[in-house]
Amino acid sequence: MYPVQLKRLPGNEDIQLPVKMSAAASGFDLHAAVEEPLILAPGERRLVPTGFAMAMPITLEAQIRPRSGLAYKHGITCLNSPGTIDADYRGEVKVLLINIGQEPFTITRGERIAQMVFQVVPDILLEETDELPDTVRGAGGFGHTGT
Repeated sequence: MYPVQLKRLPGNEDIQLPVKMSAAASGFDLHAAVEEPLILAPGERRLVPTGFAMAMPITLEAQIRPRSGLAYKHGITCLNSPGTIDADYRGEVKVLLINIGQEPFTITRGERIAQMVFQVVPDILLEETDELPDTVRGAGGFGHTGT
């Protein structure tokens, strides 16, 4: 179990903190803490507040991901998906949304706008070297394994 502290920001007492919508869900739904309805025009991107900040152990990162229903039904997705929140960040969690749909979309206060998934960050040691071990694939890049 990894303890994550949530701090509700002033003026957001009515906004639900992140919540799992089912017992087996991997993500916590995030809610919009907009002051008034926000209209997201086709092609427009906006940073949407969630009304909370958090502190998590340095062994974790939080990833912000789109909600599948919003993406499918309205073309609303996260622009930098997954967005990463580092363990040392203490500001308000915000979600960078974009409307890639055909119609304007209105985001209302308290609406579920994204999901947050926590991942363990491995302790990595990068080592510079003059030679790398060979593999069958070698330097084959984009499209190397087929279409």
